[in-house]
Amino acid sequence: MCSDTRGKAGARLAELDEIEVVVEKLVSGGDGLARFEGIPIFVSRSAPGDRLIVRLSERRPDYGRAEIVRILQPGPRRREPPCPHFSRCGGCALQHLEDAYQVELKAAAVRETLERIGGVEWPANASLVSGEAWGYRLRTSLHSESAETTVQVGYFARHSHDLVPIRVCPILVPELEVAAQQLPAILAAGRAPRRIDLAVGDGGRLTVAPVIAGLPHGPIDLTVGDDVYRFDARCFFQAHRGLVGALIEAALGSDSGELAFDLYAGVGLFSVPLSHRYRRVIAVEGNSIAARYARINRKENAVTGLEVEHLAVENWIEHLPEDAERIVVDPPREGLVPKVRRSLLTRPPRHLTYVSCDAATLARDLRALKRHFRIDALTLIDMFPQSGQMEVVAQLRRSDQASDD
Repeated sequence: MCSDTRGKAGARLAELDEIEVVVEKLVSGGDGLARFEGIPIFVSRSAPGDRLIVRLSERRPDYGRAEIVRILQPGPRRREPPCPHFSRCGGCALQHLEDAYQVELKAAAVRETLERIGGVEWPANASLVSGEAWGYRLRTSLHSESAETTVQVGYFARHSHDLVPIRVCPILVPELEVAAQQLPAILAAGRAPRRIDLAVGDGGRLTVAPVIAGLPHGPIDLTVGDDVYRFDARCFFQAHRGLVGALIEAALGSDSGELAFDLYAGVGLFSVPLSHRYRRVIAVEGNSIAARYARINRKENAVTGLEVEHLAVENWIEHLPEDAERIVVDPPREGLVPKVRRSLLTRPPRHLTYVSCDAATLARDLRALKRHFRIDALTLIDMFPQSGQMEVVAQLRRSDQASDD
């Protein structure tokens, strides 16, 4: 579409509140893509094939966002969402789609994003891993709201901080769901914190932060393969009970050697098993609580050669040596900050593993990194069923290095 035609369509869009659209496909993040006179319209909670009346919630010159007013004709694989809170709760995005279909659509959306934004040539050995779609979450963050004599607990509504009280949450492991159901009565007896973080470890042991009378707090252990990870509810830790091991396996690959770096190391999810493969591992983590647990996990697993640096990666990156053998990066959703990205290009390691939960920022970073790296393998792991996100592990080799395959 030429810019003049799109401009006219955009002006017409500005005059409308509701429009009729047909959803073409799912895009990265979980929204459906429709078009109004050629302009992309992103519709939350929609399904491919849906014919809808939607209300515009955001208008831009080259795209819009909308919410469903009425389903005129459902797409062929739309279903009734299993959770009674789905219509308002912001915790899930895709319960209206069949479980297997979600995985298929999300994988296609990741591929489209990496190819379009990142210029990625899709490798023939790309693989897809999925697991339990329900009752899988080991961690969650809930919010509370106090009235005169009662406390409500739940998640924020979509696109707002309005509380949606929950009676059930079927994506949580049973121990977490029970704890969430008990929280209102427990919190009513005292001052209720606005945010409550909960996690479950081995044996269904629960930990909660902040400290709440009547609920356990402090460290828990989670066994993954031959290693045990200690952490508490304040720490980031991968949430899918059945796929943490698959993520570690995909990230580590089969390589071994002398020296590896684990940047954004957290509590040592990759650092500990890397220490079984490399004589020396340097883990870099900016969060003080996570760095302390990484040191504890080094001791608990009796690994040697693991050094934990408590520094923000963007501050530590100046110490990155030339010709590093192996680097693993697992940055937050925002991806690599420019300083880190530049350092990896200025001093490219021989082997770079990039673990990402956001396809768009991964695509942006891969577009820059492909100047010095080629993609050897991609693994897509559905760590977040019922959401629009998918974990991606990209194995990159410096372009002047021979393949180990």
